[in-house]
Amino acid sequence: MLEIIQWILKVVCVKEKLIHNIDKIHTTTMGYDRIKKNLNIESDPVNYCIDKIKDNNSIVYKKGKNYYIEIDNIVITINSSSYTIITGHRIN
Repeated sequence: MLEIIQWILKVVCVKEKLIHNIDKIHTTTMGYDRIKKNLNIESDPVNYCIDKIKDNNSIVYKKGKNYYIEIDNIVITINSSSYTIITGHRIN
């Protein structure tokens, strides 16, 4: 039980750090097109990803050098030092 509580606290802290730096989130030109294609969206992918991060139901965790955001059957990958959105994928 203690391990679960520690994991939850860590996830909350990671999400808070990402939200604190939300204004730094961006992507490259190639990333812009890749995210739109992979997530099948017409809107701006950066704003789309930021909305997903801010959503109360999103789960944010850090693994290695990247943040991963899971919500609504998608995973968004963001570099933790540059805040560059690398990609987004649908989960089946």
